[in-house]
Amino acid sequence: MANRMNPEITELENQLSTAMLNSDVATLDQLLADNLIFTNHLGQIMTKQDDLNAHQSGFVDIEAIQRTEQQIQQHDDIAVVSVLARIRGRFGQDHAEIPLRFTRVWRQSKENNCQVIAAHSSLAT
Repeated sequence: MANRMNPEITELENQLSTAMLNSDVATLDQLLADNLIFTNHLGQIMTKQDDLNAHQSGFVDIEAIQRTEQQIQQHDDIAVVSVLARIRGRFGQDHAEIPLRFTRVWRQSKENNCQVIAAHSSLAT
């Protein structure tokens, strides 16, 4: 990840949000690392396959993502992103609109593609 990483990560974050909104499993599959570790706002650990299945099955149906903050730190082939967002949608049988803070770790592979290798979300106030 050269000096261009910040704009690249910003674009990847935009792609990730769009993929989440559209339950675009193909794009999510490209952006999430196979060994992803995601801790959701309920404290549950989810794998990449868990996340893809939730979108594919309709268990997660996101209607809107409103991002109000984003910070990016670069460290060699790693970028750490903090995002504050209000998410509206259906999660299982529940419809909700909740503020969440996400931390995502993006890693650039030897093939020069970036993927999320770890993520965490928590309720924000």
